[in-house]
Amino acid sequence: MASQFAQKRVSRLLGRFVRARNGATAVEFALIAAPFFFLLFAMLEIIMVFFVTVTMEHATMEVARTIRTGESQQAGQSSEDFLNAVCAEMNTLIPCNGNVTIDVRTYADFGDVNITNPIEDDELNNASFLYNPGEAGDIVVVRVFYTWQLQTPMIAAIFANLSDRRRLLIATAAFRNEPFGEV
Repeated sequence: MASQFAQKRVSRLLGRFVRARNGATAVEFALIAAPFFFLLFAMLEIIMVFFVTVTMEHATMEVARTIRTGESQQAGQSSEDFLNAVCAEMNTLIPCNGNVTIDVRTYADFGDVNITNPIEDDELNNASFLYNPGEAGDIVVVRVFYTWQLQTPMIAAIFANLSDRRRLLIATAAFRNEPFGEV
């Protein structure tokens, strides 16, 4: 008799639990909150990477123009001056803080251009980077590198191409210097 009573009671409690709707929204949100926030942060991170890349490409094109027109050469601009000009052209939301590196090389012909991968052993190998803006009529390749720290764990596992969850962003401009100087 006692066991029948207990069975009925358990059956009633189970029935009430199944029919109850109080707190269902909170439980459902708890189940989808983690994937939702992961996707939200992942999208924001990817948007920031694209924003930084586009901003960096714009800055590279604007500052590389000073080399193409000869302003940089005639002013005696150093690699540090060029780097500072690129950083000044980038949005203030994107701090340079030692994350930006440049490589400016001169070639005699477009067929001679050899762009190598600067990543070696999951690190940026900038030992061979140069600053050679060339003379009038030279072919110049300007590359600007930005080391971006990724924050979202699974996105970092997919997009990181450097160690410590970092992504190397690259902007390149290739052109022939205009005739400048004494004509």
